[in-house]
Amino acid sequence: GRVEVVENGNDFVYDAPIEIVRCEARRFLGISEDESVFLFVGQHIWEKNISFLLHALALLKDLRFRMYFVGTGYAENGIKRLTNELDLSSHVTFVGQINDRERLKRYYAAANLFLFPSLYDNAPLVVREAAAMQTPSVMLQDSTASEIIMNGYNGFLCAHRLEDYAGLICRLMLYPEEVRRVGFHASQTIVRSWSDVVDEVLDRYVHLMNRG
Repeated sequence: GRVEVVENGNDFVYDAPIEIVRCEARRFLGISEDESVFLFVGQHIWEKNISFLLHALALLKDLRFRMYFVGTGYAENGIKRLTNELDLSSHVTFVGQINDRERLKRYYAAANLFLFPSLYDNAPLVVREAAAMQTPSVMLQDSTASEIIMNGYNGFLCAHRLEDYAGLICRLMLYPEEVRRVGFHASQTIVRSWSDVVDEVLDRYVHLMNRG
C-alpha cells in the first residue's frame, strides 16, 4: 500500500525574536557580532564525513570564523589530531557532549551555518534542531540526509568536492541576509514539535485500527 512518512520533531522553542536570542547566545559564548560561526553537532566518527569538513575549512583558514564541534565518539582524538595537522586549532573548538538542552540551544542559535556534510545519516535530528533556531544547514547534494532540503530556500547544497563546499561557505559569509532568509524558511518548512508529531502518529494508528 501507500507509504507515508511522519518526519521527526524537535523540542527547541524561543520566546523572544530570534535576533535577540542569537545576540544573547553569542554574548553568553563570548562571540562577537561580526564573527562568522559554524557548528557541527553529532557523533565524532569518520562516517559523518568530518575529515571532508575539516579539509574544506582548511581552505578557508585565512578568513575570520569560529567552528564548534559538539559531541563525542571513537574518532574524537583522531579528529583533533587532524585539526592540528591542518593548522585549524585557532579556528576550531571542541565542546564535548552537551546534555543540557538549553545550553545546546545556545550553540545552535549562535551559529550562522550548520555544517553537516554527512553521507552516513538518513534523517538527522540535528538539521531540524538547527532549523528550529533559524540556522540553515550546508549539506551535500544527493545525500540521504539532505532529502528535506531545497537548495537556496531552506538550506544549501553542493557537490561532494572540497572546493565546492569551501566555496559555498565562503560565499555565504559574504551574504548574511541570504543566510538569514534561508534560515527563516528552514524554520517554517522542516520544523515540527514532538507534540504535533505524536498527535499525527496517534491519529494514523487509530485510523488503522478502525479499518480492522
